Amino acid sequence: MSLQSLALIDNWPVPAAAAGVVRADGTVLGTHGAVDRRFPLASVTKPLAAYAALVAYEEGAIELDEPAGPPGATVRHLLAHTSGLAFDEHRVTAPPGERRLYSNAGFEQLGDHIAKATEIPFGEYLRQAVLDPLGMTGTSLEGSPAKDGVSTVADLLRFAAELQAPRLLDPRTVAEAMTVQYPGTKGVLPGYGHQSPNDWGLGFEIRDSKSPHWTGSSSSPRTFGHFGQSGTFLWVDPDAGVACSALTDRDFGPWAVEVWPAFTDAVLAEIG
Repeated sequence: MSLQSLALIDNWPVPAAAAGVVRADGTVLGTHGAVDRRFPLASVTKPLAAYAALVAYEEGAIELDEPAGPPGATVRHLLAHTSGLAFDEHRVTAPPGERRLYSNAGFEQLGDHIAKATEIPFGEYLRQAVLDPLGMTGTSLEGSPAKDGVSTVADLLRFAAELQAPRLLDPRTVAEAMTVQYPGTKGVLPGYGHQSPNDWGLGFEIRDSKSPHWTGSSSSPRTFGHFGQSGTFLWVDPDAGVACSALTDRDFGPWAVEVWPAFTDAVLAEIG
């Protein structure tokens, strides 16, 4: 089966793009473009890293509320972008839990924490814990757990199916990851300005009532996922029962702000 709406990526002002949609049972409803091409994920790396962190939690290697990162912060703070660390610098700019300060540095400290706890380099731990079990053979992480992943649409659809019907984790753990952490916390959503509240789960952004937003006007408030500065995104809409990923080779910018929401609305309308 193919979805006509996915062909909208042909009109995007990008050199190359690929996209796909998958249901919770793993049924791929449609793909378009080179779904086996490897694209840099940028921050779409974070949901993969977060899932590996949750595996480490279920294995007993770490606890969500144990100290990690800057003084007073925990694994949970790092996953929820409330550790107080700056965006791209390993310096503290706020007390833990007070503000939603989106932080690459926080995910890097999370990766270091898990590597020490498991005695396995984080990129290798991600491979063993998430990528290999899901058959994500086109995905790798060499570098920062915040932004250096490389993957394919085909692999991200496997991951998106897992997010909707977990096999690697207890569904209750995944439900916690998609639940707002530190409700009411304000902050800036990169590329979309100040949001009050700026809701976030454990490594996954939660749409709720944010406006403007990179998902569609018809996306449910429970939609969760992530987008990346390399022109990439992955969202899961539990109410619609589907997930979608699109990867491009053009950096995020005004073009994405314009075309992504209409694309998502077209996908949701066609699935209906």
